[in-house]
Amino acid sequence: MKAGVITLTVNQAQKSLALGSEASLLLVLRNDFELNSPKYGCGLGECGACTVLVDGVAARSCVIPACGVEGRDITTLEGLGSPDRLHPVQQAFIEAQAAQCGYCLSGMIMMTTALLSHNPDPSDEDIRRELSGNLCRCGAHLEIMKAVRRVAVLMRQQSAQGVVT
Repeated sequence: MKAGVITLTVNQAQKSLALGSEASLLLVLRNDFELNSPKYGCGLGECGACTVLVDGVAARSCVIPACGVEGRDITTLEGLGSPDRLHPVQQAFIEAQAAQCGYCLSGMIMMTTALLSHNPDPSDEDIRRELSGNLCRCGAHLEIMKAVRRVAVLMRQQSAQGVVT
């Protein structure tokens, strides 16, 4: 275990931390940055509860060493929007009531955000494929699909009108 000081940029804020090489990004986000949206689910990168964006790409923070993302832009659910100015994906999930227990919600929202950034007009098959690695044990899949379809339409309309989200 070799320790070192690294600087991470999370939700546009930088923090220098002394960490061992085995420290996962998930634990650093939760313990050092005090962010609660990425959840510890399986610890194997298979359930999606810990999903964050690294340089805009969805990534499983439980299996990424924190030292491996130094110099990269990390975004959690807290960095997408704020309570008074929600990101369109957050707003769509609320409007569709796409959560029951909410444990998977952050990961679903982050995956949806990543999906829509590279595919603004996804088919139902595209949505299912992209979200298939994010497990929802409550069965809110229909509401989640509804939210993703709705936000895709809204974001395309906003883009056509020149609105920046």
